[in-house]
Amino acid sequence: MNTADTTVAIAYHSGYGHTAVLAEAVADGVADAGATAVPVPVESVTPEQWEALDAADAIVFGAPTYLGTASGAFHTFAESTSRRWADRVWTDKVAAGFTISGSMSGDKLHTLQYFSLFAAQHGMHWVNLDLLPGWSASTASEHDLNRLGITLGAGAQTDTDRGAEDVSKADAQTAFHLGARVARVAAALTTAQEHA
Repeated sequence: MNTADTTVAIAYHSGYGHTAVLAEAVADGVADAGATAVPVPVESVTPEQWEALDAADAIVFGAPTYLGTASGAFHTFAESTSRRWADRVWTDKVAAGFTISGSMSGDKLHTLQYFSLFAAQHGMHWVNLDLLPGWSASTASEHDLNRLGITLGAGAQTDTDRGAEDVSKADAQTAFHLGARVARVAAALTTAQEHA
């Protein structure tokens, strides 16, 4: 398994900067695993960025959770992939997701489920977080990885009256963990496919 030959695109929308902090943490995790990260803000995808998405071994989807689902800008991006869906361009890529909202739950699970179904529509392989729940015992704290106890992807929470600089370090580290995990899984899958 050689992660040096692996590219992970991070397709995300950030309404107020909080999701961008998580996208950067995912990218740092990808790089720490030895792979190449390609951030793609989905509200303004260029032709070159579409090519990067198509060429990537994995795509991590990210958006804030608004009104129980991913932001409208992310939905617009998702709908714009219909030709790729029809042509099966993203089949067998690895996929994962992350989201943030102002409340502790905030229906983040629904956003991650939406991402996983979107990935399934494209024939992608979903990668979960693979972390036990943090902050779930008297000896635990809000500084634990996966402090919100989400397993489908990385979830984060920031008070709505706080800026992006106040994204929890634990949540950013959880996103970092996700990025590294995706890079390793994508490299392993690529290696397996090459030897099949």
